[in-house]
Amino acid sequence: MEFETTRTFDVLVVGGGIAGTTAALHAARSGARTAIACAGALFSGSSFYPGTWGLGLVGPESSDDEDDLVRAILEVGCGAALPKLVSVFVRDIPSAIDELEAAGVRLMRPDRPDEREFVPCFDRKHRLWRGIVRESYEEAVRRELERLGVEVLPGRTLVDLVERDGAVAGAVLAAHGKAAFEPVDSKATVLATGGFGGLFERRLTANDVTGSAHAVALAHGCALVNLEFMQMMPGLVSPKRGIVFNEKTFRHVALRNPDGTDPFAGRSDAQALLEERSGHGPFTARLASRAIDLAMDAAGPKGLAVRYRIGDAEDGAESAALPEFVRTYFDWLEEAAGIQPTDELRIAPYAHAANGGILIDADGSCGVPGLFACGEATGGMHGADRIGGLSSANGLVFGRRAGRSAAAWSKERAEVRRGGDALSADVPRHALPNAPEIARLLRRTMTESCMIVRTEDGLERALATIDELAERARAEVRPASDATAIAEAAIVRNQLMLAKAFAEAALARTESRGAHFRADFPAEDPAQARPLLVELDAQGAPRTRPLAPDARNAPAGLEPASGARR
Repeated sequence: MEFETTRTFDVLVVGGGIAGTTAALHAARSGARTAIACAGALFSGSSFYPGTWGLGLVGPESSDDEDDLVRAILEVGCGAALPKLVSVFVRDIPSAIDELEAAGVRLMRPDRPDEREFVPCFDRKHRLWRGIVRESYEEAVRRELERLGVEVLPGRTLVDLVERDGAVAGAVLAAHGKAAFEPVDSKATVLATGGFGGLFERRLTANDVTGSAHAVALAHGCALVNLEFMQMMPGLVSPKRGIVFNEKTFRHVALRNPDGTDPFAGRSDAQALLEERSGHGPFTARLASRAIDLAMDAAGPKGLAVRYRIGDAEDGAESAALPEFVRTYFDWLEEAAGIQPTDELRIAPYAHAANGGILIDADGSCGVPGLFACGEATGGMHGADRIGGLSSANGLVFGRRAGRSAAAWSKERAEVRRGGDALSADVPRHALPNAPEIARLLRRTMTESCMIVRTEDGLERALATIDELAERARAEVRPASDATAIAEAAIVRNQLMLAKAFAEAALARTESRGAHFRADFPAEDPAQARPLLVELDAQGAPRTRPLAPDARNAPAGLEPASGARR
C-alpha cells in the first residue's frame, strides 16, 4: 500500500456543501492555511442535490423576533434540542445572511412575503425568508476561496482521522481512481460531511452523503446525538424518481391508493388533514396529519397517486389561484423534470435530512482536541422536528463558528509532524469485493425497518441483519494495496456501524416524538423529553444514554466521550 507525499495545512475541512465551504472561508480569513476535501466536486452534498427545488433560508424578522424563534425551535424540538446551542444559532443568523450578500451571493426575496406558504415548515408565524441562488453562491464562494488561497481537493474520500499526542492531527484521504493514499497533516480538522441519507434506498440526497464520517467520529471519541430524528419527506416515484414533493401543495391535491381507492374514504376530516399536512415537509408523529404519511407508507414502493385540483372543479374543489411559493415550485418542476401540474404523480417517503449527528458545542468543537464539525453532520441545534429553512442557516452559522475555532486552535499548536508512511499502520489493508452488495442489503434493511414506521420487532430484525452483514464483511475481506478499494471497504464498515447506532437509538426511544414514530408506542412519553446520545463502549459497540439535564443548557467545552477510541 502506497502513500503520496504528505500535505500539510493548518486546517483541513472535509465536505464541500454550504457548511464546509463556509468553514473553509472563515478558517482562511482567520489566517489559517486551509484545504477543503470533498467526496464529489466542490459544491456537492445535500446542499446542491438537484432533486430539491431550492435552498430556503430563514431567520428572525428582527432582533425583537429572536427570542420567539428560539422558543419555536425548542417547542418543535420537543425537549431534544439544546437551549444554549439554539440561542447562539438564532442570534448569529442575521449576520451570516449579511455576510452572504456582502460576498455577492444573490438571495431571492418573496414578492408576497405575507402568503401563508411562506410560514416556515413547523413554524407558527412568518419569519425572514431568503432563497439562496445556487449558481450565485457557487460563483461568489469559489472566487473567494481562490482569493484566499484555499486548496481544493475534490474526489477525496475520508478513510480515517489521525491522532497524535492526544489530538486529531490530520486525516488519510483516498483520491478516486488513484492507487495511493493521500495523508494530510493538519493542526485542526473540520467535519462537514452532511447527513446519512445514504443508509436508505429512497433518499433525497446525493450519493456522496454516506454517513461514513459519523462512524469515524464515533471511533475517535465523539458522541452522536438525536440520530433517531431523521426527516422522512414525500418524494416522487413517478413519473420520475428522486424529486422532492412540495408539501405546500397538499391542500390542493386528491390522493388515491395504488388500487385507486381513497385512503381517507368516509373520514370527515380528510381536507383538514391535508391542510395541516401543507404546513410541514417532513413527517412528524406529533400532529394528526401523520395519517397522510402513514397512508403513503402503507401504499408501498408504488406510492400514493396525486392529482392537483387547481384551476378546475375536479372532485368538487373550487378554483384556486396559485400562491407565489407554489407557483415557483411548479415552474421549477416543469423546467427541471418536464412535469406538468396536470400530470398524475406518485409519492412515497424518502430519507432526507438528519436532525441529529455529531454532538458539538457552540464553537463547533466535538470534545476531541483538534476536531470540529458543522452543518448537517452535527446535532443539538435541532430537536425532534426542525423548522424549515434552518438547515441552510445551520451550515452558515456553525460553518463560520467551526472554521474560526479551528483556525484559532491551529494557532496554538506547534507545527505538525509529517506522518508519511507512519500513517499506514492506521489503515487496514483490506478490500471487500462484495462491498456494493453489502451496502445494497443494508439500505434495504434500513428502508424496511427504520423509515416512518418503526417497531421493536422491526428494529431488532434490523440490528440482527446489520450484525450478519458486519460478520460477512469481516469474513470476506481480502488483502489489498489499492487505496480506492480499501476506501470502499472502509465506507461500508462505517455505514454498518452508523446504521447500528441509528437502530439502537430508535430502539431505545420507546415512544413517538417528532420525526421518530414507534407503532408499538404511538404516544409521547413526557419522561423521554430529552436527547439521546450514542457512544462506543469499551468493546467498540454503540450504546445509548440520555444526555444529562445539566449538560443540555451548556453545550460548551464538551468532555471527550468515555467509550472506545481507535
